[in-house]
Amino acid sequence: MSVAVHLDGITKRFPGGVLANDQIDLEIEQGSVHVLLGENGAGKTTLMNILYGLYEPTEGRVRIDGEAVDFDTPQDAIERGVGMIHQHFTLVDPMTVLENIALGWEPIRYGGLAIDDRAIEADIRELSERYGFGIADDIHTPVEELSVGAQQRIEVVKTLYRGADIFIFDEPTSVLTPQEAEQLFDVFAELTAQGKTIIFITHKLDEALTAADKITVLRDGRTVGTVDANATTQDELARQMVGRDVLLDVDKEPVTLGDPQLSVANLSVSNEQGIQKVRTLDLTVHRGEIFGVAGVDGNGQSELIEAITGLRDHTAGEISIDGRAIGDLSRRERMALGMSYIPGERQERALVLDFDLVQNAVLGNQRDEQFRDGRQIDWGAVREHTEEIIETYDVRPPDPQASARSLSGGNQQKFVVGREFLRDPDLVVAAHPTRGVDVGSMEFIHDQLLGMRDQGVAILLVSASLDEVTSLSDRIGVLHDGAFVDVVEPESVTKEQLGLMMAGEQRETEPAVESQ
Repeated sequence: MSVAVHLDGITKRFPGGVLANDQIDLEIEQGSVHVLLGENGAGKTTLMNILYGLYEPTEGRVRIDGEAVDFDTPQDAIERGVGMIHQHFTLVDPMTVLENIALGWEPIRYGGLAIDDRAIEADIRELSERYGFGIADDIHTPVEELSVGAQQRIEVVKTLYRGADIFIFDEPTSVLTPQEAEQLFDVFAELTAQGKTIIFITHKLDEALTAADKITVLRDGRTVGTVDANATTQDELARQMVGRDVLLDVDKEPVTLGDPQLSVANLSVSNEQGIQKVRTLDLTVHRGEIFGVAGVDGNGQSELIEAITGLRDHTAGEISIDGRAIGDLSRRERMALGMSYIPGERQERALVLDFDLVQNAVLGNQRDEQFRDGRQIDWGAVREHTEEIIETYDVRPPDPQASARSLSGGNQQKFVVGREFLRDPDLVVAAHPTRGVDVGSMEFIHDQLLGMRDQGVAILLVSASLDEVTSLSDRIGVLHDGAFVDVVEPESVTKEQLGLMMAGEQRETEPAVESQ
């Protein structure tokens, strides 16, 4: 099989002495799926940004189909057949699917006086049919009205429309449900069957083994090794990634429930369009308990979390913390009662991207006495707190003055999780707490969650990962169409049964565990 991409001795140094890539040699075979696996900060995205023309290498050479190339801009890479689908999509939400795909590449007619929409639509329909993307019916729909999985398929079609033969997917499943991730791997199979080459950046071991032909592990900016996917295991890959043995299975002690900490009764919540997304829902989370919510994305999880945390008004029902009704309290007042919140959308809800980490560390804590010097913020104390977050949660680069925007998605997530866990909460509302983090960090975050549970903290966990929900939770509420289909103990159900309940089917077994 011919080599589509050859990276020869790639080194990348950034100002301040940060060595992101160190003499990396890599060959990617044409028509294959090649996974780049590594912890957050291992150098995966930097390496691919070099291939895509976003960065110039400090040393080394890039070859495409055996020919040495120098990409000064992504436009140069695109013209040479290299496309990149970023972790955070580059779509313009109010624009239609057609407008997004053709943006900057519009064919014209009538002597350059008009864009040839008919030609664009014909090309999009042909690509959708050839690769089975199923977006033909949505060509004239604004992308903001489509699911995350559909938006990702649009990004792929956009890249195909520009003539790509080499596709770089940067953490593509970090925003997808398990079902959407499976659909993406079907897309990989369709693309490689047509002779396209896939480079798949991930830190998820199971996905690497499922999707890849070959896997290259990076650690601390260096290549650890390349193996055939069918000749390795999750344990071995984890060991190579982290440099030590990693406990992949969660080991938790039996729970002893305390008093109710969070109580939700007959709760109903509507979205911006006035559509009811949570329907007369009852929920209790006790002290010393992890209550997991499982469900396909879009079934009311976001609205439920936002109502509990004070980001959205509810239309009916009551929410209480430790027996006190909080429906009329602000987000800040709920935090003062001991609530910490890890949002599912870290860039929109948890960080100010252009602020540095010191400024982000104090968000929500501005009035905390430990960070005050009279009527002003004590920035020295805040910086010490920031350094504690960085050290404890291994945030990279370990620079308190770095902007949140400059961090990788996984390191942004570790910073947010550290900030919220170190508030000393009585109640943690955690939406996708390990989204985008590597296996070593995931192990650490899980240990922290279990440690807080054992200290009597009540934890409401929402996750798109069934493995995470079933391994961490003491009870699981299966959410469908805004209501619990059932509330079960994880030991009493299989993942297949959970999947059916997530689709709205009742479990034909013993009566459900009471949610109160």
